[in-house]
Amino acid sequence: MAEVDSAPGKPMLLLEALYDGSAAATETLLLDFSYRTKSRLRAKLASGEEVGMFLPRGTILRGGQRLLGSDGRIVEIVAAPEDLLEARCSDALALARAAYHLGNRHVAVEIGSDAAGGWLRIQADHVLAGMLAGLGATVTALRAPFEPEAGAYAHGHQHPGDGGGARIHMMGGR
Repeated sequence: MAEVDSAPGKPMLLLEALYDGSAAATETLLLDFSYRTKSRLRAKLASGEEVGMFLPRGTILRGGQRLLGSDGRIVEIVAAPEDLLEARCSDALALARAAYHLGNRHVAVEIGSDAAGGWLRIQADHVLAGMLAGLGATVTALRAPFEPEAGAYAHGHQHPGDGGGARIHMMGGR
């Protein structure tokens, strides 16, 4: 793969492979979930250094995963906090019903539980908040990292017309 210049005379650090070795990460890359689903991305490390990410199509990065840089550095992915909604229900059947309706709309959902019971988390959306409340859920806004279920089609599922060609996504709309 051709090198991409980040500054005159200095090649951009490329992140092209997952790393599962024992070496500790020396850099971090903070990404929200929408960017962690991109296989082609131009971003900045926590240190401010610009990087190009070129991963196999369908790769979904999770917080804590590590990538191997073209210069041998290890970069840890950090799941960025984002605006979410948390839905809780009075019983398991109501929670399952809420999950069904979200899944029927192809919404990414994180499923979890704590001492207060089970919950569903989705990216903030006022229409879905209204739907969940209408189903009897208590909906609370929060800011937290988002780690939704991978789903049945976690590796490479695409719908016709969803842009199968390679593109480089720029963080911040650049």
